[in-house]
Amino acid sequence: MAVGRDTASLMDVSIDFTIAFEEPDEDAWIVARVPEVPGASSQGHAREEARDNVLDALRTVLTPDDELGGRQSGPDLEHLRFIVAA
Repeated sequence: MAVGRDTASLMDVSIDFTIAFEEPDEDAWIVARVPEVPGASSQGHAREEARDNVLDALRTVLTPDDELGGRQSGPDLEHLRFIVAA
């Protein structure tokens, strides 16, 4: 017999990340990265734009992509969702 999950049975999880900002380069780009997550980096002309862009990059890096990974969703896979509060 298959056992289903509903949202009431899921446990809330909180994960803290750090955003590191670099000083603007000669073209006025501010680089932002999340040191805890390789590949989560971006840039913007203002600190807020760099922050928004790196949060988008973080979401992209942490979102499962079954098709590109060659995996099919099934009962033996567990997907996690994280929420970033602005």
